[in-house]
Amino acid sequence: MGRWTVERVLGLAPDPGSARAARALARPRQWSALGSNDSLVWGKCQGSAREPYQVTVDLNEPAFRCTCPSRKFPCKHGLALLLMWAANDGAVADLDAAADFAESWAHDRAERAARQASRAAGDGPDPEAQAKRLAERESLMSAGLDEFERWLFDLVRQGLAGVRRQPPSFWETAAARLVDAQVPGLAERVRTMGSAVHVRADWAPHLLAQLGRWYLAVRAWRRRGSLPAATLGDLRAVLGWSRRQDEVIAGERLRDRWWVVGLSQEEDERLLSQRTWLYGEDTGEVAMLLDFAAAGGALRVPHVLGSVLDVELALYPGSAPRRVLLADEPVITAGSGYPAPTTVLGAFDLAAGWQAGNPWLSRIPMTLGAVTVVPGDDGAVLVDVDGTALTLAPDTEVWPLLAMSGGHPVDLFGEWYDGHLHPCSLATDGRLVSL
Repeated sequence: MGRWTVERVLGLAPDPGSARAARALARPRQWSALGSNDSLVWGKCQGSAREPYQVTVDLNEPAFRCTCPSRKFPCKHGLALLLMWAANDGAVADLDAAADFAESWAHDRAERAARQASRAAGDGPDPEAQAKRLAERESLMSAGLDEFERWLFDLVRQGLAGVRRQPPSFWETAAARLVDAQVPGLAERVRTMGSAVHVRADWAPHLLAQLGRWYLAVRAWRRRGSLPAATLGDLRAVLGWSRRQDEVIAGERLRDRWWVVGLSQEEDERLLSQRTWLYGEDTGEVAMLLDFAAAGGALRVPHVLGSVLDVELALYPGSAPRRVLLADEPVITAGSGYPAPTTVLGAFDLAAGWQAGNPWLSRIPMTLGAVTVVPGDDGAVLVDVDGTALTLAPDTEVWPLLAMSGGHPVDLFGEWYDGHLHPCSLATDGRLVSL
């Protein structure tokens, strides 16, 4: 373990402010129940709360535990305790018997380490414990969805006209109850509806359509035992029951040369997300990679638009277009079969088939061929060779799109949702350009 110095301890501080606060707290008179042994240092520090904070440091890693509400790691209390221990040549008191809170934490850490070692050795999780946890979650979800169904019935019974007079808490409370029932995906849809009913001109038909999809999810959950695997995968996605990556990697796979045909990013104050749309050169399959990063951070898998990835994809259970993971390291290669574009009616035929398979599908990829951008007073449209028009999203930057197309027909890829096409890329001079 080596000898600890004050400089080594301060090197663990998450920021200079934590280091300064730790130095100020490293005074024995502010502490009680101090003690240490070969692996642990512990003590209680009186803070702003009525009860003193219980602080423990495992010297082997080191690892820290403190009952204070700080989100910094390590917190100033853990640093201060370690500073006192280091300054006194490895001692803070003569107590060799660990305090109850320190001993309990060390015991829990040892048990977790043993379980991890067991899994690494191939023993795997306890099937009986897994089945019990699964049954408990399904029971909790069932109770939450039963309550949500009653909420839906009450909303419809009272009439949609009164929905816009409801306070924000009307939606937030319903969403919070779904979160408590471990149904976060449906909760997010309910929460966003609280603002949609006030900002959308078509709020009434939009709300009615979503109510139907929510009720369908409740009914489908009750029949989950008889659903096809793909439908069950779609249902789990809309409810927000995520799958572990190792579970997906161990499942169905598909190898091809995959064109990166479109990138779409969304960012709020907490999260940056990116959908990367892939087209299989040989299989003709359309797939979607979903990457996340903390707001202001970099995406873990930044893909270059127009590149071709020779890679095997692991497919999430569900209907087409499938969400995927990279099963191995992709190799950038040359492609020869760019995605075959289609007419507007052909794109809607494909979209209708996908929507029939997954009624909760909200974003539909479309690859349109030879479409012309036509601006208008009520918004821009795309017109294909058959004269069929498709409405562009109101927030589309039309003039850059016109400049890149030169007013000529172009191949274009985009996402269809909320009754509009949101362009992602277009083909010009033999390459894809991001929109």
